[in-house]
Amino acid sequence: MNPMPAAVPEGRAVECDGSMPRDAAAKGRCRVRLPVRIWRAVTDARRPWAVDMMLYLAVMTGVVWFTLRGTEQLGYHWQWHRALRYLADTRGGWHAGPLLQGLLVTFKVSAVSLVLAAVIGLAAVLLRLSRSVVGRALAVCYLETVRNTPLLIQLFVMYFVVAPLTGMDRFFSAVLALSLFEGAYISEIIRAGIQAVPAGQWEAARSLGLTRAATYRKVVLPQALGHVLPPLTGQMVTLVKDSALVSTIAIYDLTMQAQAIIAETFLVFEIWFMVAAMYLVVTLSLSLLAQRLECRLRTGSKACRKAAA
Repeated sequence: MNPMPAAVPEGRAVECDGSMPRDAAAKGRCRVRLPVRIWRAVTDARRPWAVDMMLYLAVMTGVVWFTLRGTEQLGYHWQWHRALRYLADTRGGWHAGPLLQGLLVTFKVSAVSLVLAAVIGLAAVLLRLSRSVVGRALAVCYLETVRNTPLLIQLFVMYFVVAPLTGMDRFFSAVLALSLFEGAYISEIIRAGIQAVPAGQWEAARSLGLTRAATYRKVVLPQALGHVLPPLTGQMVTLVKDSALVSTIAIYDLTMQAQAIIAETFLVFEIWFMVAAMYLVVTLSLSLLAQRLECRLRTGSKACRKAAA
């Protein structure tokens, strides 16, 4: 901070660095530097929402302009009128296009994988926290193996090695690979939530004569749910995005449908932008849904009341 002189000549503007001078006469002539004024305008929490929206629109306009300029340099010609029919076909009535059909397959793969991953994750964390040495060793081996190898390699191993031996089809192979991969991360999230429960809750459950299973079911897991819900939301969003890898084993999800359309029509940018927008809508919807659920679990918290307002 640059110290201001005690006396300022009358009528002369004073250069400030963001802090106001102590001298009353100099306060009215304090001229804040331009970078400081811009920083204040951006970080001021009291600015109206209209300013926020204008800033957002300005940034998005810049992104769109940069993209259009880049495609012009490539000599690319946009043909949205051809691309939109792959989303929905309105000729002779409304029919879902290939992209919407692929989105339904993505929903199916993600939903089944999410349920199975939650079961696998809960089983793994219970084994890891158990008194059994063998159970803890199995849980650690599973977690370290899955978390330290790429999902794509696990998907190939499941489809080309395990599936022929067990007779699984490609859909269940993809679901099982995704579930095992995401279940390892869900297991660590649940374990962190369980360990966040105060030790007094365990002691109170033991003093009431509850068994270990009843303690988990009635005392620990309900309290851990509030801790694990935000990171579980992020893992759920990650699962939806990771499901795009099932296209590598010829499952016609959203990504595979997009690749097939691009190979046929060469509408590269239009199709991929539409696919990205569809993934964005799905993941944002999941995030908002989880946020509402978290607010219901924490109805007495200040953050939830502020979000509801």
